[in-house]
Amino acid sequence: MRQERWNAGRIVDQTDRVFVVTGAGSGLGLATGHALARRGARVVLAVRDTEKGRRAAAAITADTPGARLEVRHLDLADLGSVRGFADALRADHPRIDVLVNNAGIMAPTRALSPQGHELQFATNHLGHFALTGLLLDLLAEGVDPRVVTVSSPNHRRGRIAFDDVDGERTYSPMGHYNQSKLANAVFGHQLHLRLTGAGSPVRSVLAHPGYVATGLQRGTPVRAVRLLYGRLLSPLAGKPAEGALSPLYAATEPGVRGGEFIGPDGAGELRGAPTRVPLAPRAKDDATGRRLWELSERLTGVRFPFPATA
Repeated sequence: MRQERWNAGRIVDQTDRVFVVTGAGSGLGLATGHALARRGARVVLAVRDTEKGRRAAAAITADTPGARLEVRHLDLADLGSVRGFADALRADHPRIDVLVNNAGIMAPTRALSPQGHELQFATNHLGHFALTGLLLDLLAEGVDPRVVTVSSPNHRRGRIAFDDVDGERTYSPMGHYNQSKLANAVFGHQLHLRLTGAGSPVRSVLAHPGYVATGLQRGTPVRAVRLLYGRLLSPLAGKPAEGALSPLYAATEPGVRGGEFIGPDGAGELRGAPTRVPLAPRAKDDATGRRLWELSERLTGVRFPFPATA
């Protein structure tokens, strides 16, 4: 008998578990939070726009009365906001079970974060790096704790320009998006190695949604990118609920192991049910991993609370 493909209906009961989902006001983050709430989880909707977050919470509650939701402000591009979010969460929660690093931006014209870093690198990578480090001790107290970092197949096209990471000399909207997605992949893999070396109960898992129709592609001000991804390729795109399956699998499926990369099983990893997919070799390169980790510590001022032997 052919086994049923994994779907959100197969998420095991999540009652009493606490999930933090970044970028949960719309798209993949909203779909992820919604599916978790249906299975009984308490979900912190971490959003840059709190009014949008409240509308998202209302939509979830309309479908799932009694859903346990919190809407909290988080601007991942601003390290001050990241620290404020972590401090406020710590005051109210003695533990977190799963952190889903989902939020992201795609191919804007060049702009800088409040701390002066290229906006995609700051939002997609540095903010999540800092957030994970600031919450790691709460995660260590969790039940089957995990960090799920959402990357993209585009990480395989990326290069980290360590000598020009902020694009001061050369900036490409899609090139720097690919750089940020590779940074996500390198971070997730390095985090797995360091957690394992420290004997931590927390698992680091990577995931990607495939190609999904969200505001990410349509919102870019770069016309060529908006035309290609927002219109010409839109017939190939799945819906957010489909794209959320891989992060949901990574966050909840009992058999998932640290260090795995979960993506769709369809052609080109564009759509489909969750399965294990390969990381680019450069995402697992030790020298790149150490260099990115050291750079991220320096730029964020966050050092992870690993034991000294890690």
